[in-house]
Amino acid sequence: MPDNINTLKSSTGGFTWVNILNARKPEIDYLKKKYKFDDLDLRDSYAGNTAQRPKFYIRNNYSFLILQFPVFNKKTRTIDAEEVNFFIGNGFIITCHKNNLPPLVELTNLCSVDKFYREQYLSDQNTALLYEIILRLQEYCYPILDHTSLDIKNIENNIFKEREREMVRETLLIKRNILNFRKIMEAHKDVLQKLARTKISYLDYSDMKNYYNDLIENTKNIWDVLNGQKEMIEALEQTNTALISFKLGDVMRFLTIFSVIIFPLNLLAAIFSMKPDKGMPFVNNAYGFWIVLSVIILVALSMLTYFKRKRWL
Repeated sequence: MPDNINTLKSSTGGFTWVNILNARKPEIDYLKKKYKFDDLDLRDSYAGNTAQRPKFYIRNNYSFLILQFPVFNKKTRTIDAEEVNFFIGNGFIITCHKNNLPPLVELTNLCSVDKFYREQYLSDQNTALLYEIILRLQEYCYPILDHTSLDIKNIENNIFKEREREMVRETLLIKRNILNFRKIMEAHKDVLQKLARTKISYLDYSDMKNYYNDLIENTKNIWDVLNGQKEMIEALEQTNTALISFKLGDVMRFLTIFSVIIFPLNLLAAIFSMKPDKGMPFVNNAYGFWIVLSVIILVALSMLTYFKRKRWL
């Protein structure tokens, strides 16, 4: 048996949890040889492959479930999808993942070293363990949602502190995280509903119907929070764009007025710089320079007064 396969048994020995990390060819060959799983399911469980969406299939003697959950990368500040593959059969659950989901890692360690947790989660067959794994992974979503909400609040505060340009990249980053989170959770409700409605001998939900309804309700709650965050970040993005456009309009208006004022002044200066032999007033006057300068200033002040009265400045 490959080293990265951890097998946990209940105290009675009637139920087994097999936890596989980073399943490669040796692990896939082990599953195929011992459990005779379908090649398509084994291919989806290969560590190098990532499913496009959650799904649930019922095979001849087992069920195959894929769920994805978000993981926050502190270094890049991005939300990425981590996949967990479940093989569920009579007396066993097999989980395949990359060991990047803290709740699943913690549960595995607890059951490995503590008999109390092993008896608690492995004594009631696969539905109890499956519920506990999914519940812990769902609860792991809420701190990520809270972190995203704080980021949105920070963006809102900074937008109205005249830091619009800095918030453009921040807004796009948070928007991408929310979209990734939504993509991860989009099909969870349908998959869990299909799982809860399944009537198979090795999946008896009669004693845990309310628990699995809670899982479905959790998924709805997470989706509702994501919808609210999506609407909020889109509203802030529009507000930020409007403020930037408004400031850009002010700059363009100032530059336009400045150009309108400077043009006649340049024209006057150019005319009086021609210096023809005859006919140019003030050229031969001892105070000609100051007279021309006064005319230019007077024209500039007149135009400024006009623009202020029109409230263009």
